[in-house]
Amino acid sequence: MIGKVYVTLRILLCAICLLLILNVFLNYFGEKTDIPSAFSRSNLRKQPYKSNVTGFNSINEILPIPSFTGANAANASESLEQENKNITEVTLPACQEPVYEESSPFVPNITLESLDVVEEQLGPLLESGGAFKPKDCNARHHVAIVVPFRDRYAHLSIFLRNMHPFLMKQNITYRIFIIEQTNGQSFNRAALMNVGFLEAMKLYPWDCFIFHDVDLLPLDNRNLYTCPRQPRHMSVAVDEFNYRLPYRTIFGGVSAMTREHFVLVNGFSNSFFGWGAEDDDMSNRLRSANLFIARYPINIARYIMLKHPKEKANPKRYENLVNGMHKIGTDGLNSIKYEIYSYKSYPTFSWYYAELKITEQKS
Repeated sequence: MIGKVYVTLRILLCAICLLLILNVFLNYFGEKTDIPSAFSRSNLRKQPYKSNVTGFNSINEILPIPSFTGANAANASESLEQENKNITEVTLPACQEPVYEESSPFVPNITLESLDVVEEQLGPLLESGGAFKPKDCNARHHVAIVVPFRDRYAHLSIFLRNMHPFLMKQNITYRIFIIEQTNGQSFNRAALMNVGFLEAMKLYPWDCFIFHDVDLLPLDNRNLYTCPRQPRHMSVAVDEFNYRLPYRTIFGGVSAMTREHFVLVNGFSNSFFGWGAEDDDMSNRLRSANLFIARYPINIARYIMLKHPKEKANPKRYENLVNGMHKIGTDGLNSIKYEIYSYKSYPTFSWYYAELKITEQKS
C-alpha cells in the first residue's frame, strides 16, 4: 500500500515539474514573439493602459511649464539654459558636442530586418522605451523624438536601426516615441505630434522635441539633434526634392522646437486630416509669435526618403491653412481630444496607440 502511494506521489511530482517547465517555455517564447505580434490588429488593444485627454482651459493644467508671450519669446532658450543649470545631476563633466571633420557622411543601412532582430542588436545599448543617455558625461540636451505613425512597419524597423546609432554619437539624452493612430479616420500627422508632446511630458520634462517622419533618414553626422535657440527645420535637402529646399517657409519632414516655443504657439493645429499643409500652418504660427525658422547648411541637413505610395491629399488643406491664422489660440494643444488605447515600452521605442476624438471636416 505504501509503495503505491509513493509511486502516485512521484507521478504527481513529475507532472507538476513538467507543467512548470512548460509554463516557463511558453512565457519565454511568448516574450520573444511579442515584439512583432504586438502590432497585429488582433493584439493592439490587449495592453493594460488607458488614458483619456480632452480639451483644457490652459496648457498649465497639464504641463508645469511657464507661458511665453510676445517679447519673452526671444528669451525662451536663455530660460531653458538657466533651468538646466539648476538641475542637480551626478558629478560628471558636461557633455560636449561632437566635432567632425569638414565632411562626415552617415550611410544608412536600409536593408529590411524584423523588429526583434533590430531590438536584439540595439536593446543592450539602450534603456527601456528606446531611451539613451551618455555614460561618461551629463547631457546638455534632453530630447524627445516624436514620430507620427500608421502602418509603416517596414519603415519603422529601418528607422530604428539607423536613428539609434546616429543619435548615440551626439552626447544627448533622448527617447523615441512612436504615436500610432487607430483606423477609422484619415491620418492626422499634426494631431499625433500634439499627442506625442503631451504623453512624453508625462514621463520627463524634455528640453526640446524633434518631430520626425518615419520615412526620413539623415545623411550627415554634423546634423546635430540638439535643442535650437529658434525653431529649426532639419530636413532641408531631401533626395526626393533633388536635395533642394522646396520653398523658404517649409517646416515639414523633420523639425525641432523647444518645449517653450511649442507651448507658445499652442502646438500644431488639429484640423489637418490627410496629407498636406499642417507644416505650413506651423510656419505661420511661428511667424505670428515673432520666431523664425533656422536651418543647418544644405550640405549638412541632407536626408533620404524611404519609398512609399503617395498619400491622398487633404482637399480642405488650403482652406484650413487660410483659416488657421485666426484659430491659433483655440486649435492646438488646448483643444486636442484623444484616448490612448494601448501603451508599451519596447527596448528600442515607446509605443502609444491613440484614437483621436476630434471631428474630421468633410468637403
